[in-house]
Amino acid sequence: MKRPVSGADFIPLLFAGDINVYSMARAFHEQYGVKSRVFGKALSGPCSGSGIIDYTCNENADRQDIFLELVDGFARRHSGQKVLLIGCGDSYVRRVSANLGSYPENVTAPCVSAGLMDTLVHKEKFYALCGKSGVDYPDTFVHRREAGDTFRPPFEGPFIIKPSDSVAYWENPFPGQKKVFKTDSAEETEGVLKRIYESGYDDSVIIQNFIPGDDTYMRVLTCYSDRNGAVKLVCLGHVLLEEHTPHGIGNHAVIITEHNKALEDRLKSFLESLSYTGFSNFDVKYDRRDGKYKVFEINARQGRSNYYVTGAGENLAKYVVEDCIYGNSPEPKTVTERSLWMVVPKKVAFSYVGPPEYKEEMRKLIAAGRCVNPLLYPPDGGLKRRLRLEKSLLSHYLKFRKYYGKNRSG
Repeated sequence: MKRPVSGADFIPLLFAGDINVYSMARAFHEQYGVKSRVFGKALSGPCSGSGIIDYTCNENADRQDIFLELVDGFARRHSGQKVLLIGCGDSYVRRVSANLGSYPENVTAPCVSAGLMDTLVHKEKFYALCGKSGVDYPDTFVHRREAGDTFRPPFEGPFIIKPSDSVAYWENPFPGQKKVFKTDSAEETEGVLKRIYESGYDDSVIIQNFIPGDDTYMRVLTCYSDRNGAVKLVCLGHVLLEEHTPHGIGNHAVIITEHNKALEDRLKSFLESLSYTGFSNFDVKYDRRDGKYKVFEINARQGRSNYYVTGAGENLAKYVVEDCIYGNSPEPKTVTERSLWMVVPKKVAFSYVGPPEYKEEMRKLIAAGRCVNPLLYPPDGGLKRRLRLEKSLLSHYLKFRKYYGKNRSG
């Protein structure tokens, strides 16, 4: 239930600078009318010129000492209010977790412990945990630097290659670096491994059997677990289109909410077995070869597409505020209402979403007013900001024309 808030009850303090941050800030503003304070390394398009965000740039915001200084200083300046600290990017959520117990008394941070965080965000450790818990994931081979570049595939290609530690991976850039690589042979895989290790990255690399199917085989599951480890919100999204730029591969572009009780219950049980707290976000793909939904990874935070949940009628800010600020355990909710989320122009969506049945569903939801773009928020619609966002939207025409066929996963 929406509470009348004067702005004196709490302050959302968010870290990062992308669409994830803006989507959460919008949720806080919609539900409580409050402005979010945000720290990030650089002011990006989603947050630039926003009237619902007070943004401060600090190029070292994700460094341990600077992060703590920023949080401590902010909390002391607002000692009469509760500060709700939320990380909206991988490096930031790790900082939030690593410093639990070190914050001023007026800071609350809905986040898992550092030990559990390290297990979940490290893909090698996460897959081992899935194996013990009965959660399906793709056939996986773990490659270590000391093994050299040679790769002896224990399964047939094509192969998917990705780092176990994504934060360390991006800290060691190299030409042609991608979020995920797809290769067709052991020789091609060895070449990618060599480039990764030569960059300075020294953790393990995950090599998986490629699951066939285009973007429409993907799912995203977002949950909120309260401070007692009980899952209070579950929302499954059916991904219809992803971005295909080298750095954006896997980022969602179009999502329709759907309901799959078996999958939702399995991952809910997984979270509760860990006494998980805070937001979580699973990337899942349906494998038509055996009819199973297989988990790629968990983000120990809300995902960058998190507004698909708020847009479906379950405001994410409401769950964390009721739990952490007011001490009320929200009633459990599984979203079953259909809603459409997109961050690309409608023409791009209809041009690149393949199956006609999904296009028909999209048309129905648009006609019913059940379609949202998280960045297009009328109360935050200054002319300069709107023009900047329109320019960004138009850029997707070129990006999809250039990269869609080249990096297509089907």
